[in-house]
Amino acid sequence: MALTGELEGKVAIVTGAGLPGNIGSETAAVLAREGAKVVLADVDHETVRRTTDALAAKGHDVACFAADISSEQAVKDLIAFTIDTFGRLDAIDNNAARTSADQDLLVGDMDVDWWDETFAVNTRGTMLMCKHAIPAMIRNGGGSIINISSGTVVGGNFFSTAYASSKGAVETLTRYIATQYGSQGIRCNAVSPGPVLTSSLKKGLPDDLREIFRRHTLIGKYAAPAEIGEVVSFLASDRSSFVTGQVIQVDGGIASHLSTSVEIAELMAGGTVPQ
Repeated sequence: MALTGELEGKVAIVTGAGLPGNIGSETAAVLAREGAKVVLADVDHETVRRTTDALAAKGHDVACFAADISSEQAVKDLIAFTIDTFGRLDAIDNNAARTSADQDLLVGDMDVDWWDETFAVNTRGTMLMCKHAIPAMIRNGGGSIINISSGTVVGGNFFSTAYASSKGAVETLTRYIATQYGSQGIRCNAVSPGPVLTSSLKKGLPDDLREIFRRHTLIGKYAAPAEIGEVVSFLASDRSSFVTGQVIQVDGGIASHLSTSVEIAELMAGGTVPQ
């Protein structure tokens, strides 16, 4: 896409931005392309430093900070670093999350420590980022919070039990923040991605399972991570100035149709999968 510079003069934090080819790093790249000064945060310093260096080499104004967002002190330090480095804070993208395809399965088999660790990062960490970003944003006249939820919230399944539950809490938190701080210029929305072809998913998801998700999108493909970043960029910009308290599904339509529609479409097409 062409450079528009719609985020010129704004400063943003993207958490979970370390791994190249994933939603966080691609979102940071989109925000930087649109002119924002971006702090990339992740728990592993070397990973986030390399991703940040790659963006800086393209001429973007970026910095990095290693932080475990489940720690309140680490979050305080991240916000302080951002303001010390770039002078203000206008937007945060709460993308960092913990999940596991191996551990996060059925409730009857749930490891309680894993459940607590998932909520510590996904829900507590998101709350802490909002708690400490909001005062800094209010000092500038307002700002935009974008919380990354998940399409796993909209219906039950046989995996991602803790992850989906933690993201459901994030969606509720989103509405509460929008309600409590809207009069002070704070907008808060959530983005709920559907199937996204991240670098980690390419390595970790079997082809047959990947095909199930593809078939259930209405447009027949996975999202690229940057497509989530484009929606985040819109919500961070002044173009979305009247949008708050919303959960925006960016899922290729996977949550908007009846679960039987894929099989019915196959029958109507003579038993073949629509391409």
